[in-house]
Amino acid sequence: MNATETGAAKANGAGARARPRLAVFKFASCDGCQLSLLDAEDELLAVTDAVEIAYFVEASRHADPGPYDIALVEGSISTPEQLRQIKEVRRQARVLIAIGACATAGGIQALRNWQKVDDTIRMVYAHPEYIETLDTSSPISDHVQVDFELRGCPINKHQLLEVIIALLVGRLPRLPTYSVCVECKRRGVTCVMVAQGIACMGPVTQAGCGAICPAYARGCYGCYGPMEAPNGPALGHQFEQLGLDAPDIVRLFRSFNGYADPFRLISDKYEEVAP
Repeated sequence: MNATETGAAKANGAGARARPRLAVFKFASCDGCQLSLLDAEDELLAVTDAVEIAYFVEASRHADPGPYDIALVEGSISTPEQLRQIKEVRRQARVLIAIGACATAGGIQALRNWQKVDDTIRMVYAHPEYIETLDTSSPISDHVQVDFELRGCPINKHQLLEVIIALLVGRLPRLPTYSVCVECKRRGVTCVMVAQGIACMGPVTQAGCGAICPAYARGCYGCYGPMEAPNGPALGHQFEQLGLDAPDIVRLFRSFNGYADPFRLISDKYEEVAP
């Protein structure tokens, strides 16, 4: 049984209650994924009728202790205190869903993982002696079992609602695993890489944004992380054909989801040959 099936099965058990208890937690992040849930507006009202929102600091001062049926977790783990907290969240939650690039891949803050953390602290803080941090910014799954991951920077609110509804009724969420290129074709967007020679991460990035950037003649930035079975080396070769040098290719793969394995491996490869 994979993680998705496990989450659905656990939610089935939680469904025995009239109103399953939902909690939303934040670690190292910008709050954007939580705001996506609040931005659902009318749809959110339907969710609140189906669940009891027991803990959601972004939306309410009211906070009930666990256990919880569903826990949504935004943000990466970057400090010893966060590491302790995520283990407690996992202990209290029947189903744990990591939402957003920070929670699923370490986020933009994972760029520090490629250098010594002490060097980063000295560059950022006037008094580094006050800072207590881990050596890396890492995804939730590096520390506890995650039942489902929802990609995006920020997440797509409709995808989040789909995941919550699927868990409540005990079925698998219906989310795309194909690339942004498919969304471009569906929108009738001309390929910016073929037509204009613009570097685009769309061929290796999971769909979910509706191809926003290519629709405005800009290359995809990889906000939704690696698609299912991405061919990073082939895209790297295509970038070379466009005239990009190794440092430029490294920067393209090291953005919001740069520490996700498929992106990290290809960027490390190009870093080795960078001048």
